[in-house]
Amino acid sequence: MIKAMHQPLALSFLLDEAIGLSGADAFLAALGARLVADGVPLAGGALTQAFPHPIVARRTFLWRAETAAVVEALGLGVAPPADPGHGNVGREWLTGLGTGVVREDLVGAAAVGGASDAAVLGWATTRALSEPEAKLLGDVARFAAAPLAVLASRATLSALLETYLGRRSAAQVLAGRLRRESSETIRAVLLYADLRGFTELSEADAPKDVVAALDAWFDRIAGAVHAFGGEVLKFIGDGVLAIFPIGERDAAAACDAALRAVAGARAGMDHLDRQRVSQGLSPLPFGMALHVGDMLWGNIGTADRLDFTAIGRAVNLVSRLEGLCRSLGYPVLLSGAFAAETKLPLVPLGEHALRGIAAPCAVFTLQ
Repeated sequence: MIKAMHQPLALSFLLDEAIGLSGADAFLAALGARLVADGVPLAGGALTQAFPHPIVARRTFLWRAETAAVVEALGLGVAPPADPGHGNVGREWLTGLGTGVVREDLVGAAAVGGASDAAVLGWATTRALSEPEAKLLGDVARFAAAPLAVLASRATLSALLETYLGRRSAAQVLAGRLRRESSETIRAVLLYADLRGFTELSEADAPKDVVAALDAWFDRIAGAVHAFGGEVLKFIGDGVLAIFPIGERDAAAACDAALRAVAGARAGMDHLDRQRVSQGLSPLPFGMALHVGDMLWGNIGTADRLDFTAIGRAVNLVSRLEGLCRSLGYPVLLSGAFAAETKLPLVPLGEHALRGIAAPCAVFTLQ
């Protein structure tokens, strides 16, 4: 039973501490622990929130009182958090704890009107609640609105920045790098990939078909880059600039990761081309280049309109190197700097002049 004569720990936590936590997972675990300390007989808890993401529509955090562990379940698609009792994975989790007693509340200003973006906070108890215990959970649902709104706002900002900037660049911006002088030189494996004949494709196909082709191409190349620890820095028309930073691993390991990403992207594009041909569509030829070098990574632009990107000789070289793919007849080209860092046997193609690059570049391709 809840102890009298003092403010419950759960409410004190919501008023004084919750706003400073790192995220909804920590919030749920800390709140559940304090409710248990207040004498509420909890078996577990669940918190579901809408999430602004191109793929993930909602996030549900699941807490088990016995272990204090929190796991996350992602809801894909465009659906908002389910109303209590209607397809909410949190309710399924709470019911599955086997206690037979489940309580859920809509949390936030939107809860009054039942708006679809309200959070859902639920608890499974080990027995029927007393009146004071039930009242405390009701108070918790009301007091949780303010800290959850702040945590949701932070998560939203982080998700939006990662969507448009990438994970590493978003982290830099969130850390306060908001001025033009906030740049640094990093060493990385650079990957540049570009579709062939995209102008002709744009002229011949309907705009929606062109967008669908671009999305399919970007899915294959970006998916492969992310799968092996790289990050897409920028989409440039139908081109993609990605990096595999060397500071997080040695140069050979970064080169190996980039080569695996290239292999994954080529396999994905081969499958896509077979699908397109079966539908009467043309394949999507492409070129890819890999280089190792230093680049300036940070804010570039006007005083009040910035782009967090990468520039430098290495960026210019890898894009110019990719431009040789068509004339040399190879889908993948590698610079001499890349070849010097990898142990993979390569085929030398001689030295070639690159537009805008002073010295000729030794060029290689895969066996």
